[in-house]
Amino acid sequence: MPAKTASPTIEKTFHSAAHVRRLPERDVLEEGWLHQLFLITHVLAAWPAWKLALMVLGATALVWYVWLPLGPFSLTAAAIFLGFVLLDWALLLNLPQAGLSYGPVGPQLLVMTTPRLVSAVLLGLVARLAGWHGAAVVPISGLSLIQMLGAAVYVWGALVEPFRLTLTRRKLHSAYLKGASPPIRLLHISDLHIERLTRREAFLLELVAEAKPDLIVITGDYLNLSYVDDPLARSEVRKLLARLHAPLGVYATLGSPPVDPRTTTPSLFEGLEHIRLLRDEVAVLNLPDGRRLSLLGLDCDHALDIDAEVFRALVDLAPADSARILLYHSPELMPLVQQYPVDLYLCGHTHGGQVRLPVFGALLTSSALGKRYEMGLYQEQGTTLYISRGVGLEGLSAPRLRLLCPPEIILWELS
Repeated sequence: MPAKTASPTIEKTFHSAAHVRRLPERDVLEEGWLHQLFLITHVLAAWPAWKLALMVLGATALVWYVWLPLGPFSLTAAAIFLGFVLLDWALLLNLPQAGLSYGPVGPQLLVMTTPRLVSAVLLGLVARLAGWHGAAVVPISGLSLIQMLGAAVYVWGALVEPFRLTLTRRKLHSAYLKGASPPIRLLHISDLHIERLTRREAFLLELVAEAKPDLIVITGDYLNLSYVDDPLARSEVRKLLARLHAPLGVYATLGSPPVDPRTTTPSLFEGLEHIRLLRDEVAVLNLPDGRRLSLLGLDCDHALDIDAEVFRALVDLAPADSARILLYHSPELMPLVQQYPVDLYLCGHTHGGQVRLPVFGALLTSSALGKRYEMGLYQEQGTTLYISRGVGLEGLSAPRLRLLCPPEIILWELS
């Protein structure tokens, strides 16, 4: 029998398909090349400052060596490179001091230094091949310009764009939400990735208050990867969740297993009676005006065969006369979901790439489907998919910045 709760304005029933889920044979994300790269480079988190300084000096020596055939300009090139790397280092040290973002310096310094080193080496090789030995002022000017551009990108990406949280507004019409009643205002939040509460999270709460949602849904990834087991970060998550309220309720699902460990993340919701953590469960909301809304909350193991099996069971549990909204952390189920009567599929996971290039878009999405579904709105066979750019930053060695991909929460008007 489904569990029931009631209030003066709404009746809710919950239908579980948790018995359908099988344990995956392997953790798809943790064994993937990208996560392994994050773990390998995260070794630098334990490096003291002197060891990081040796790494920087070694990179500087490489630049000097590549530019050596250009004569005394080799020292100039090395000095330019070193100066900008030291500025990056100072920026990283300032981020936690300013209460903007947190985490070890070493992995991020490596991430920021690598493009600088590659561009400096390539430009030096081009200058040598072009025979600019007597006119090295040209490549030196080019090197200065590239390194300055890199500094501008890093400052914008670390200090500005991660805090330009936007409230995106969308509308969805469903044949199952008939009548003259006002639209249901549903607010979607994803990928909080909290390290510590910052001005971004404070602004998030302001936007939530401004949106006045009837219903809030959260699609996983509550902690930053560098802070999954950090007691203070976990406490900060609970503080934020405790302040999210909506008349029709707040509903949440779990994200990727490395970020939302199944053994610890559910405890974040203990005592938060106003939030229902949907773990392979359908919440059916029966509104007083006769409208009915089904929220299909699905754990995201990224084991697509298992997740697909549970999804099919949830569809069977959802009343046929209700509007259906799937809450699943990743867009990877879209090829399957669009074959079923699902009105709206809300997810995150990709962060929109977090770092995007003009025209090309996301460099990486961490999705098995690559760039097929990377950000925003997709409509296929009657199903509307929306991939949130998320709120926070991934953690570990993922870039601690955003570029052409500001964070967002999305307010849907369902009518």
